[in-house]
Amino acid sequence: MALKDDIVLLAKLPIFDGVSEEHLRLLAFGAERRKLEKGHVLFREGAAADSAFIVLSGHLRLSRHTTQGEKPIDEAGPGTILSEIAMISEADRHFTATASVESEVMRITRTLFRRMLEEYPDIAAAMQRRLRENFTRLTAALDSVSGAFR
Repeated sequence: MALKDDIVLLAKLPIFDGVSEEHLRLLAFGAERRKLEKGHVLFREGAAADSAFIVLSGHLRLSRHTTQGEKPIDEAGPGTILSEIAMISEADRHFTATASVESEVMRITRTLFRRMLEEYPDIAAAMQRRLRENFTRLTAALDSVSGAFR
């Protein structure tokens, strides 16, 4: 995948809404790419997360550990971002991600993302706006659910 294609893919992700093409280019250039063979475990549920992964090609099976073993919960294809909160703060992985087929992912570390936020305040402002919108939607959804039980 060419750098130009990576930029287009990043621009489609809601978390990068409002981030300029120039800044997306810097982010894509600084990110790490990994090729995964079918069956390769990218990360396991419960592991410390220091980065987000964006699926560039292929598919990843997302699963959770249960008393009956691994239970599939979803499938992630091209353009999906996994563990985006890990770019901002310390977190644990909430599921295991395993390549269903040969795949490629882009890894954006917390260190890289924080450096981008520090050096480019407009990216930080866009992220703050996005997080505020997400929080407002979540609060409204919780209010509507809790109202049903009053």
